Amino acid sequence: MSANRSRKQVRMSRALGIALTPKAERIMAKRPYRPGEHGRGRTKDSDYSVRLKEKQRLRAQYGIREAQMRRVWDQARRMEGAAGDNLVQLLEQRLDALVLRAGFARTTAMARQIVTHRHVLVDGKLVDRPSYRVKPGQVIQIKPKSQSSILFLEAAQGAHRDVLPKVPEYLDVDLEKLKATLVRLPKLSEVPITIDIQMVVEHYSR
Repeated sequence: MSANRSRKQVRMSRALGIALTPKAERIMAKRPYRPGEHGRGRTKDSDYSVRLKEKQRLRAQYGIREAQMRRVWDQARRMEGAAGDNLVQLLEQRLDALVLRAGFARTTAMARQIVTHRHVLVDGKLVDRPSYRVKPGQVIQIKPKSQSSILFLEAAQGAHRDVLPKVPEYLDVDLEKLKATLVRLPKLSEVPITIDIQMVVEHYSR
């Protein structure tokens, strides 16, 4: 990650009140307030700004653009069941999200880069699209030619587990083989993100 991107991620993390990278978590432990000269001051947020911020928090945790988020929301609200639960479920099925959850990457940005640089197989076929939606039963694996690189040798030894949450139950991971299977669709309560999904639903439903 470039220095500029790293700084941007830290600034965004402080603005949203949620650590998006390990570096941001370290800095926020020392400066747990918003960036800027008025960051320590108290502000009264409007109902709109509260909902907007919650939507931005969700989008930032998956590292996607607003247009992508809107498309997923449109799909989620057409599905049966609660639209908010559907939204998170669809986001969590993204290939880059599952590469991160499995421990093959340290951050969302790294997971996306691993996918776009053609290191990932799904059911034995190369997939280089981070937004690819993994279905239950499909197997994600770092391709054999890539597994000998330092990046993946370290991942196979659990190098990223110190900054990642526990592997969720909907994902079966064999870290040494750099292989993971999506066992079933994720439930909102299991997904390791920080979100008030009702605020997001209200933002998009306004």
